[in-house]
Amino acid sequence: MAANLGSALPSPPADGVSNLRFSLSSDLLLAPSWDGTVRLYDAVQSRLCESYLHKVPVLDATFQDDHNIFTAGLNGAVKRYNFFGRVDSEIGSHDQPVRCIEWLSQRGLIATGSWDGTLRLWDPRLRPGQNGVGYIVLPGKVFSMAQTGTRLIVATSARRVQIYDLRNIESGRAEQARESSLRFQTRTVRGFPNGTGYALSSVEGRVAMEYFDMGEAAQAKKYAFKCHRRVEDGKDTVYPVNAIAFHPLYGTFATGGCDGVINIWDGENKKRLSQIPGYPNGIAALAFSRDGSHLAAAASYTYERGEQEHPADSIFVRAMADAEVKPKPRK
Repeated sequence: MAANLGSALPSPPADGVSNLRFSLSSDLLLAPSWDGTVRLYDAVQSRLCESYLHKVPVLDATFQDDHNIFTAGLNGAVKRYNFFGRVDSEIGSHDQPVRCIEWLSQRGLIATGSWDGTLRLWDPRLRPGQNGVGYIVLPGKVFSMAQTGTRLIVATSARRVQIYDLRNIESGRAEQARESSLRFQTRTVRGFPNGTGYALSSVEGRVAMEYFDMGEAAQAKKYAFKCHRRVEDGKDTVYPVNAIAFHPLYGTFATGGCDGVINIWDGENKKRLSQIPGYPNGIAALAFSRDGSHLAAAASYTYERGEQEHPADSIFVRAMADAEVKPKPRK
């Protein structure tokens, strides 16, 4: 069973893994953590390349390129770090912890979402103090954020979802303001690779598939489904769905839950393609490599059952077979 989980990366974080991101141009994998570090791995070669000490828990991090990253700190700081020169610089700050950060490459801007209920935009080419180019008040704390095509999706507390057009995001006007179709708190949001919609997960073991197009035909395709549930001691136990990752080529997607299981889904045909059970902790984050050949998974306790003894945090990288991730032809 252990071999089926993938290869465990060396020197994993000492505390919870907050996210995983693959580079879009290499096999580098970024792993921010509550232990105050951001680790950079060569995922395929299974080696630690560099580690950056942020000094406070890092709730998210993203690549600008293979040498530069942006980080989001529990202390509200937004930083850039250069792995080649080993130099960091502060971009700006929020009033409360920064939960999510995205590099908007098509605009050359950084977007940060915070528990202070704001979305802020930064231009890293400008001097600190002059580089804040957008300040957007949101309907709640930011829980998750994703970009796809020309849109940025921001999921907040109170089950709200704000959708922004990246081409005029500085205006602060949401293209769409929605309420989640799931009844319980949002855990994560991720955009479809083709830019037509997004998947949203909740603490109550469900995933919703949503479309941007508000036309009747597109809205008729949206749906939600149950997952990450099992019978324990005669009772149906429901687990939060912490992570979603889309395959970049096939459009299928993986979900990871507090049950320590990864499921691979064909959303178009509403079928599960494969399952990878048995991780030592719940799945806190997932990421497919740029060509979809590898899936990284953070097996990291998310305190859904409060303070308790749990296995050490670990990050696995698993080579994926086409049969596990490629949609099957309709009969």
